[in-house]
Amino acid sequence: MFTTHVAAAVLIATYNRPDFLRTCLEHLSRQTVQPERIIVVDSSTDSRSEAVAQGVDKVIYVRNPLGRGHTATSRMLGVALIGDADVVAFIDDDAYAEPDWLEQLLQRYEDPQVAGVGGRASNGQPGEESQGLDAIGKFRPDGTLTGHFAAHPGHDVDVDHFLGANMSLRASSLRDIGGIQDYYPGTCLREESEIALRLREAGSRLVYTPDAFVEHVAGTYAKGRRFDARYSYYGERNHIVLLARVVGTRDPRFRNYLRVALDHVRRELAYAARALGRGKLRGPSSIVTGVGSGLTKAAGAFWGLSVGLWLVATGRVPRAQVRFSPPRSSSGS
Repeated sequence: MFTTHVAAAVLIATYNRPDFLRTCLEHLSRQTVQPERIIVVDSSTDSRSEAVAQGVDKVIYVRNPLGRGHTATSRMLGVALIGDADVVAFIDDDAYAEPDWLEQLLQRYEDPQVAGVGGRASNGQPGEESQGLDAIGKFRPDGTLTGHFAAHPGHDVDVDHFLGANMSLRASSLRDIGGIQDYYPGTCLREESEIALRLREAGSRLVYTPDAFVEHVAGTYAKGRRFDARYSYYGERNHIVLLARVVGTRDPRFRNYLRVALDHVRRELAYAARALGRGKLRGPSSIVTGVGSGLTKAAGAFWGLSVGLWLVATGRVPRAQVRFSPPRSSSGS
């Protein structure tokens, strides 16, 4: 077993999923390298998750009074309780870690240039381990982000951002960029991306290792469904906020993304038009379903883009701190 002097805390943000939380904690209890402490930050509407957390050793339980839609605040509250931990590892309540998950994450911190390490999350989809092998966690020139965090390239890869369900950060590096702020309500999309991108823009190294593995079983959504109109709204709103905070509105990546977002709206409208044509052959119900889906997603995306730009233009979204002196290698010193 890997012997490390790196002390770690594990943080779980949870909302109304006590059974998932219980299983997540059971997997953490079997880690080959045990965390110094486990912090459960609960936004739930009842006490079931609290009862689960209170019955487990090493668990510190705290409530997020803002409730659903404030995952970044949950991370902030948890990070404040990590004590002297060198690394804080984040895992979702519906992500179940392999026994060497934390050990694999911590190994990569032997390189002092590494400020964050993320791992692989299986979604149970056929072939997902071979998809996007050359595009894991990238921040592209057009302002978009790639995912592919289920891919298994066979080796570690330097990346620009992580999946929040399976990521870790060096505590000192997180403090150096001013910690975590919450500007990502609703679906909370992009809240974890901001943390990683700020570190990356500051010059730190972020590593994705497929060896730190969790099974991401995808618990039920707190509200709505993935890729519905609400998801489209917060997807555009939060991404505009992310770009404005991390790179600023004068950066080419911000301007390029505006074209991407408008093209997204256009494609949803085109989908509605095609659905109208197909529906004439399939009947009124097909027309209502297809056209309604396209129009509501287009409206959600356009409104999200508009609100995001308004937040930025009116100064309600301040530029994030991204500059600091990254840790230096001990070699040659």
